Amino acid sequence: MHRLITDLYPICRSITGKGLRETLRAVGRVAPLTLHEVPTGTQVFDWTVPQEWNIRDAYVMNSRGERVIDFQTSNLHVVNYSVPVHRKMRLAELKTHLFTLPDRPDWIPYRTSYYKEDWGFCLSQRQLEFLPDDEYEVVIDSTLQPGHLTYGECFLPGELPDEIIVSAHCCHPSMCNDNLSGIAVAAFLAKHLSSRPHRYSYRFLFIPGTIGAITWLALNEEKVPRIRHGLVLTGLGDSGKLHYKRSRRGNAEIDRAAAHLLRHASYDHHLLDFSPYGYDERQFCSPGINLPVGRLSRTPHGTFPEYHTSADNLGFVHPEKLEESFDACLQIMSLLERNGTFLNLNSKCEPQLGRRGLYGMVGGGSDAGVRELAMLWVLNLSDGNHSLLDITERSNMAFDSICAAAEALQQKGLLRECCAFETPEPAESFERTKS
Repeated sequence: MHRLITDLYPICRSITGKGLRETLRAVGRVAPLTLHEVPTGTQVFDWTVPQEWNIRDAYVMNSRGERVIDFQTSNLHVVNYSVPVHRKMRLAELKTHLFTLPDRPDWIPYRTSYYKEDWGFCLSQRQLEFLPDDEYEVVIDSTLQPGHLTYGECFLPGELPDEIIVSAHCCHPSMCNDNLSGIAVAAFLAKHLSSRPHRYSYRFLFIPGTIGAITWLALNEEKVPRIRHGLVLTGLGDSGKLHYKRSRRGNAEIDRAAAHLLRHASYDHHLLDFSPYGYDERQFCSPGINLPVGRLSRTPHGTFPEYHTSADNLGFVHPEKLEESFDACLQIMSLLERNGTFLNLNSKCEPQLGRRGLYGMVGGGSDAGVRELAMLWVLNLSDGNHSLLDITERSNMAFDSICAAAEALQQKGLLRECCAFETPEPAESFERTKS
């Protein structure tokens, strides 16, 4: 994952353009990816797909022919989506188009002008302080014209048509935690799952922030009813604790699964309530869509000084933190995959576990009491109305213990898996079936 981030780091990405396509092609070498092109001017709900932006070069040159601000040194030096410019001006006029971080004098800020035609340069405060009054040649060799918005999609069909959606934004240039860490974790999750059987179908989206999610939702409304769970991934490589942000629903299955997993897996973590501010979870959780989509990150955006600056570099993301984030995602999905709902086929009093070889299994070993208690909980609450996650929360036990108990009971014919909303059969029918 860190190597992928290293490869993608130099690319100048935006919400459209060649850099975005180059990034998606690189992701496609990790996981099977289909690229979609949506033309400029396409109406997507209240938005319109913008013109495509591409940039070849940009610089500010002093009267001695020296590039004092150079896009070739850092693509953050140019305000993203800047219109083409070729002018000469004095420092006073140039300063109206310059952006710095006075409190972080050695860092370059990240600025955009997506939906307002403008131009500008970003530089360190220290660079600005060394600029003398001079006549400067200002060049931004860019194009802003009709084209396409590009997004990548990886669909992995499962046993069920129900989907888990995973989304990562891929529009930021040369920032490793926001957004390359989310891209890398999502890409390798897709690669991992593509080689293994799974019950749910998975849809991985690699999309430009905001406009990409809006575009996908507007063009794929028929798929929305099949989405059962979702995760937005971003900021997964820094050294902070894991943060899970709940969906708009607040108690969706994925919200409960993430909370349980983070707690019982002993991750240093924090749970956040939903708010309409953030990444693309706010589009998936908009009231007319209202999907159960949460967000997993480490330190939340805007709460670390490196956010949206040149300091969000290769040294800011750590391979071991990417690995932990990947593992957390995989465990959340594993819990969702195994969270079935069962019917107790011997519901009149407790079945005799010893006669079925289950008492001996739970009667020995240091964790025998835990396993026996897990079986009793599963038997008691498996009435067709409680999932394994429901039983886990009610019993305050680990999901793995409850799941293992359900598997053992099912093997002995004491449980039958059913649909989540299946109406239990009358108890008398169990007797007739047995006879």
